[in-house]
Amino acid sequence: MKLNGLSRLILIIAPLVLLSMSSCRMLNPNIMLSAGKDYPYDTLKYDSTSLSYEYRLAPDDVIEFRLFANDGFKMVDLIQSSNTQNNVALRQGFEYVLDAQGRAKLPILGLVKLDSMTVREAEIYLEDRYSQYYVKPYVILKVINRRVVVFPGETGQAKVIALSNANTTVFEAIAQAGGISANGKAYNIKLIRQTEDPAKPLVYKLDLSKMENIKQGNIVVQSGDIIYVEPRRKIASETLKEVTPVLSLISSVFTLYVIITRL
Repeated sequence: MKLNGLSRLILIIAPLVLLSMSSCRMLNPNIMLSAGKDYPYDTLKYDSTSLSYEYRLAPDDVIEFRLFANDGFKMVDLIQSSNTQNNVALRQGFEYVLDAQGRAKLPILGLVKLDSMTVREAEIYLEDRYSQYYVKPYVILKVINRRVVVFPGETGQAKVIALSNANTTVFEAIAQAGGISANGKAYNIKLIRQTEDPAKPLVYKLDLSKMENIKQGNIVVQSGDIIYVEPRRKIASETLKEVTPVLSLISSVFTLYVIITRL
């Protein structure tokens, strides 16, 4: 049977429809944070002064603050005493939030800038500041709201992970999220770290598929980090899913046309 005008039109349109649907935007609309081959990733640092080495305080951190005099002697003394009520009261701390400039409003001192310090550095710094008012001050700090977001490479499996340990690593954060999914690319992981300018975060590319890159997995995560495991692109299955209705429609139209022309 020779092809008539309609059948020719269908044969021309069908490949164009299939071609337009073969783009990643159409077939994998759930894939986030795509980056080209020439994307300028930031360089990881592993020295002791790097933000990737030890957790550091940042804006929006909620800290529990406790202060004692005489190198904490009173705290130890009360713990050993039988006065349970005073003991509990002394152990309880107060919570303070670091503002957008990384400052906490503390008793007596007022606004104190603490961001970019490790917890121990902040304790030493505050002990020095409070030494003007107390004899041998003893400060205890604890960050109680640290969290990271992990996308393990599977749709619907993203998790917000609370950081209970002082220095949680990338490996630990991914493990708490259930590990890298079967569809995740262990060799293409983005670690996105917030900076003072929200529009200019630091973006690191990690490859955890090789043993020689184990130090990348041992990087200490910071509060607000995003760990994004790029998912595998399901080109074949997604293409079939998208084109089946179109092919069915074209087939139906063509069949209907053939039936009508033969009447």
